[in-house]
Amino acid sequence: MNTQNKKRSFLDRLTGSIRVEEEYEEIKDLPGRADKKNGNGNDWMEEENEEMELTVDVYQTPTDIIVQTMVAGVKPDDLELTIGRDLITIKGKREENRNIDEENYFVKELYWGKFSRTILLPQEVEPEEVEATEKHGLLTIKIQKVDKEKKNTIKIRSI
Repeated sequence: MNTQNKKRSFLDRLTGSIRVEEEYEEIKDLPGRADKKNGNGNDWMEEENEEMELTVDVYQTPTDIIVQTMVAGVKPDDLELTIGRDLITIKGKREENRNIDEENYFVKELYWGKFSRTILLPQEVEPEEVEATEKHGLLTIKIQKVDKEKKNTIKIRSI
């Protein structure tokens, strides 16, 4: 298996972990290795056009599907929500507003850049009936479920 052609997850790059079926010789080619390139161990963060995948909690109440994710440091204007009948996509960008030279960092673990997550919802929802709030970095999205039991009686009028 060639790890250079296979896209590694954010968590794999962060922890430096590998899958069991990968061969030992390929370990030296992992992103973030201290003996690689400039030796500072931060190369895994420098992959261009890469998006981090958000971690989420998804649960239900009797009437709603709730999606929660941490978006600390992101302005509401830098977030984009797209909701369909059975799918939700959260996209955004966390911008670093500091100009610090790399050699002045002792530890650099915070993620800065683009992120996204698409979630297949467990049941159909009403895309127009959505409430999204952010408090202390926690984004909570409340989406009303489709009420399949709901019925409407129509009165027929003569014209």
